[in-house]
Amino acid sequence: MRSIFHGHRRLFAVASLILLFSIGGSAQSGRVTATPTPTPVDEVLRVNTEEIKLNVLAFDEEGKFFRDVTDRDLVISENNVLHQPTSVRRLPANVLIVLDTGGEMRAVKSLDQTRKVARGVVEALQPDDSIAVMSYADKAEIIGEWTTDKAQALAAIKRTTFGRRSVFVDAITLATEFLLKDPLENKHLVLITDGTDSQGRSSAKFDAMQRLLATDISVHVLSYTEMEAADIEPRTKGISNMPPPKSMPDEIADTLPNGARDIKKAPKIGPTISLDRTFIKKMKARKAELEVSQEQLDKLAEESNGSFILPATIDEMLEKSALVAKMIDASYVVTYTPKIPVVETRGIAERKIDVTSKRPGLVVQARRKLMIARAK
Repeated sequence: MRSIFHGHRRLFAVASLILLFSIGGSAQSGRVTATPTPTPVDEVLRVNTEEIKLNVLAFDEEGKFFRDVTDRDLVISENNVLHQPTSVRRLPANVLIVLDTGGEMRAVKSLDQTRKVARGVVEALQPDDSIAVMSYADKAEIIGEWTTDKAQALAAIKRTTFGRRSVFVDAITLATEFLLKDPLENKHLVLITDGTDSQGRSSAKFDAMQRLLATDISVHVLSYTEMEAADIEPRTKGISNMPPPKSMPDEIADTLPNGARDIKKAPKIGPTISLDRTFIKKMKARKAELEVSQEQLDKLAEESNGSFILPATIDEMLEKSALVAKMIDASYVVTYTPKIPVVETRGIAERKIDVTSKRPGLVVQARRKLMIARAK
């Protein structure tokens, strides 16, 4: 598993379609009410220049959450240029959980298993975190709006349904739009998926992921890809663990003499061999698609300051759901002023960001690649 952490401050101003930075003179956030849902900015901030916002995880040397991190404890490196944080704040998380509930070629992925994993994430989050639920199969849709009531989030998960298709590109697009439509901070997207799209759409998938990478959303993935690929592997060689079809119906076998009847009705044991070249080719293409998807999901989590979980069994997947919640709830929102302003960016550029600790006993995990374009 790998965890990478990132983000940027968004002020009220013009933002590019590729990166939702905000640039403004005297932008001011709204103040949170007593019971916010979802969680907006909880203090008044005035900034006279642009800032970049990061989600930074903080632990002690035993892996427990570090509770009193300040701006004096951290050093930020942007493209090898050192920066000092301008603010370090602890905010409740806004978490959108996305369930992949479709796909006609699924082998291990199931609606029941995906629901269980989603419930595991919800139950492990902190009480003041805001949660929304989305699912996708034949279409992508929001099932549950923002709430801090875990019972409501769990009820939304229960309402998810199965479909034959898997519209991953539509899901990523809708999830990004949903998380950006309100002025939220500390945003997290949890994907329970194999990341494949029934329609292929490789170009659209790349664009949707780049759009997501241009935001301050941390992406966490609980991936089915390894389990699905392992299940398919024998079939790519024409081998199946399913019993072969019966040579004749039981009604016909019952009319045979005793010895012959017993042979025909005896259960077949062991794998069977298929010589169906079309089927084998289809299985190989599916396995290759899963391998590409696994690499894409891993990269998306790494470059968006998230975590990538690649379980080998369904039990491990359920067990690791709480780990994703732990990562989400170890986040601080950190801002800094870039020494090379965003307005000076020409075309599309990358900024590689690392955060390190100056404080003994404090271990931070934060690395991020941002895709930046100059606002028009």
